[in-house]
Amino acid sequence: MFLRELTKSGTITVSYYKDGTLQTCKGRVHNLNLHQQILSVKDENEAVVSLQLSDIKSIH
Repeated sequence: MFLRELTKSGTITVSYYKDGTLQTCKGRVHNLNLHQQILSVKDENEAVVSLQLSDIKSIH
């Protein structure tokens, strides 16, 4: 699955919807939980953002 390949790559940019608005997060993949369908991204400030896979619009 292509999502597992993201954990091996470097920095990614994720566009996602939160409360109806489009947000952007840039960082490295911290965790990928396929059972709960959550992608966690750690940004440059070491903050972890957890995203539902269904909320993600695109990943670069």
